[in-house]
Amino acid sequence: MRHRRYMVIVNPKSGTGLFRSPEERVRRILGDDIELEVRYSEYAGHCGVLAKEAVRRRFYAVLAAGGDGTVNEVASQLRGTNVAMGIIPCGSGNGLARHLEMSVDIDNALRVIAADNVVECDYGTANGHPFFCTFGLGFDATVSMDFATMKRRGLASYIRSALHKYVTYSPKTYEISTRSGTVTVKAFLLAVCNASQYGNNAYIAPDASIRDGLLDITVIHAGNPITRAFAGVDLFTGYIKRNILVQTMRVREATIRHLPGPAHIDGEPLNMPADVKVKCHPAALRLFVDPAKSRFLPLLTPLRSLRTDVSFHIRSWFNRIFRK
Repeated sequence: MRHRRYMVIVNPKSGTGLFRSPEERVRRILGDDIELEVRYSEYAGHCGVLAKEAVRRRFYAVLAAGGDGTVNEVASQLRGTNVAMGIIPCGSGNGLARHLEMSVDIDNALRVIAADNVVECDYGTANGHPFFCTFGLGFDATVSMDFATMKRRGLASYIRSALHKYVTYSPKTYEISTRSGTVTVKAFLLAVCNASQYGNNAYIAPDASIRDGLLDITVIHAGNPITRAFAGVDLFTGYIKRNILVQTMRVREATIRHLPGPAHIDGEPLNMPADVKVKCHPAALRLFVDPAKSRFLPLLTPLRSLRTDVSFHIRSWFNRIFRK
């Protein structure tokens, strides 16, 4: 990696705040013989501006230190270029990092980047808006819209928001048109997935791959509060595809018709018109991935990820105590 230039883009407002002393930490794992530039975002959209600058200045790689929103901003500028992207997971969900089995362990993520295994990965668009993890309509989009207005972020805040909306949300009707035909569903939520999970080990599309040139559409039908609760359990165990409320399809592109309203792109809320065209863009983003990433196994993979999370947070807690 000698003479390679890396730009680290840090979102200081990201969810965990655990990425301290970034230059020292990156050099400790990637080595002292790299050229390293650390930049901090100062406003919404600034991560994308910095990533665009890195492309113009021909950096070898950009390392995005933040959550899925930060990853989206950076990747949106790196797609279709020769600049590789690494993820340093510092967000509240970290969906794409978790899909890549980096969990929230920052040192492990840096070791993946140091291994220098770069592959060409897919991304999706919804009416031209790029997403690298998930695009969603329905309940999860409503929760994302509500979550974005909260002063305190993190898993606990997300759960409170989700529980509040769960008891009041009414399922909506969607028309999904693909090359195979058109289906109409009344759904609690509809997720279009490039990767396997929302974040926080919530596996909405366990079999999704970021290298197959396809998007996985997961529909959770209306059901009732009890049957939807069981689907929620299956979401975290990896058995969601076996749930009676769940319908899945794999597409290169599709058009979704719905009542205009809330949606989310990689967890970031926005409003979408009645017609939404989703499309997969194959092999368009160069991404550092772990060559040893294991095959997804229901229950076992979520438990393994949970164990890594707990271990990382315990180590971080001890480090903070001893630093004091």
